[in-house]
Amino acid sequence: MKPLSETLTEFGIAFSFPIEINDANGNATYYEDSDGVWHKAEYNSNGNQTYFESSDGHKRGSPKQPAQ
Repeated sequence: MKPLSETLTEFGIAFSFPIEINDANGNATYYEDSDGVWHKAEYNSNGNQTYFESSDGHKRGSPKQPAQ
């Protein structure tokens, strides 16, 4: 996965580190620091983490598939 900072730079969108994104329930769904370290997560409706992926290659669970 390409870090979010690269995508934001490509589109000319200003940002600062750390990049932190939380869902409506306050769960951390994305984090990236200025060293390029990132992790992302997904949660179910009960707030339990169902997927985790990090820049160092760790993955747990299965990512949610987009609706078709």
